Order: sequence, then structure tokens, then C-alpha cells
Amino acid sequence: MKKVAFMFPGQGSQQVGMGQEFFNKYPEVQAIYDEANNILNKDLKGLMLDGPSDVLTETENAQPALLLCSYAIHSILAQHQIEPVATVGHSLGEYSALVAAGAISLQEALPLVELRGKLMEEAYPKGQGSMAAVLGLDQIEIEEALQQLSSNEIVDIANLNCPGQIVISGSKEGIDQAGLLLTDVGARRVIPLNVSGPFHSRLMKKANEEFAEEINTVSFSNSKLPVYANVTASPVTDRHEMKELLIKQMYSPVRFEESIRQMIKQGINVFVEVGHGRVLSGLVRKIDRKVHTFSVQDPSSMEKFITWYKEESL
Repeated sequence: MKKVAFMFPGQGSQQVGMGQEFFNKYPEVQAIYDEANNILNKDLKGLMLDGPSDVLTETENAQPALLLCSYAIHSILAQHQIEPVATVGHSLGEYSALVAAGAISLQEALPLVELRGKLMEEAYPKGQGSMAAVLGLDQIEIEEALQQLSSNEIVDIANLNCPGQIVISGSKEGIDQAGLLLTDVGARRVIPLNVSGPFHSRLMKKANEEFAEEINTVSFSNSKLPVYANVTASPVTDRHEMKELLIKQMYSPVRFEESIRQMIKQGINVFVEVGHGRVLSGLVRKIDRKVHTFSVQDPSSMEKFITWYKEESL
């Protein structure tokens, strides 16, 4: 029996033109993009469809843009009566997962993630924080190497993505030092990421205080289906617990691999990436090749998934 989960991508998946084909084909998507412009009082639609890329990539623009793209695609999937049994998102994607699960409205989520992006950008001096993907080591090996860093540098594990791919985050100098230490203990590669700050590390705690105040003014509902939380890798439906976890999420590791493994244990065997890109589908295939993965980012990939889904249902 098929049990479908929807996955929602995070920052780094943004690209000028994302959602363009859905926008061209569906008047309802055009209406959603126009509504988003009104909610945020800026031309997010224009940034997404026409750029420029460097402005779209700014954290306070990329985050609402990715949420909006995922929401629009999810709304078309919902018209085809394809409902997941659970949702999960990667970092910013957790907000898309909560909107899809009915825990928060688009109208409240868009300004919230815009502020989240702005606070994350401002939390640490520009250019002084960094992140890097570490290939070929496990969590314990990385943690042991990080203990050897000089005491005035902060580097934390930020994303536990899949076997052999873990992201670290911290001060630029600390990441440079960590790269040498990790290579010495057997990392296959340490790849600097093109990000503007040390996200999901202790250096984000400054952003957290103001964000906590703001999120407590936003109304959440208990979700209609389980959302697997980044911080705990466990399902959550309670609105109060969601808020607490979203506050912690800013400075805590994204436990994506563990979330997927927990979902598979619950019998979920189809993972559909809803939004721009194929990053999460690729991670899931590295976690467990036996499950089905799809990425729905344009009408043709949606058609392919729907055709498969209906044939499997016969």
C-alpha cells in the first residue's frame, strides 16, 4: 500500500524562474502570487520570475519565495485529490510543511519567514560566518574533530542530511580550521557553501530572541496531519509544540536523515518533493533506495507523478 509524504525544500533551492510554468498554466497560481505581493507589500512575484538572482538570493527574499513556490505547487496537487499522510521540510521548508498540513495560513507564514530571513541575515556580521558540507565522515567523527578547534571559534553541526553528508556552520575562521582538521581525519571533501551566514549554529541565538517574540503573535492551529520536526525528527501536530520547535530550529541541527528514517518506520514509502529543485529527493535516495521518490517542480514532473500514483492505485 502506498503511503505518501510531501517534502519541502529549503534555502539554496531558489532560482530565478522557479514556478514559471505553473504560473503560466494556472490562473489560480497567478492569483496566489498576486496575493503574496499584497501580503508582503513588495514584488516577490517579479523577483521569482525575472530576478535579479542576487536579490532573490538574499535571505529575506529567498525564504518567502521558496515558501510561495511550494505552496502554489501544493495547491495544484491538492486539486488532484493527492493528500499526504505526513509532511517534512528542510529548514525553511518546515514552514511550507506546516502550511501544507493546515497549521498556519499562507497570510501569516509569508511575513513570518520574511522576518526570519531578515533576522538570520542580521544575526552575525556579513561575511564573517560560513557553512560547509562534509563528505565521507559520520556525526561522531565530525564532533570529535570539532573539539580540537581553538576555543575562540564556534563551529556546530547544522544539517544531518544523509549518510556521508553532514553540514557544519560557524565563524568563517572556524570553518576554515575545521576543514583542515576534518580532511586530516579522513573527510573525502569539505565543500564551502554559498550562504550568507552561520545558519543552524549557536551564532543564530541573537536572531532567536526577536523571532520568538514575533512567532508568539502568530496564530497556529493543530495540524491536520503529522509534521516531522527538524529539531526532534519526530511527528508533531500540537500548535504550542510547533512554536517551541520553530524557535529552537534557528540554532539547532536539521535532523533530516533521522526524520526520513522515522517516516519509513511508520510505513511511508513514497516521498514527493514539492517545490523547486531535486535536492531532497536525492538525499532520500541516499538514505533508502527502496522507497519511491518524485520531485514536482513543473507541470510535466507533476503529470509524471500523478500518472504513476493513479496507476499504482488501480
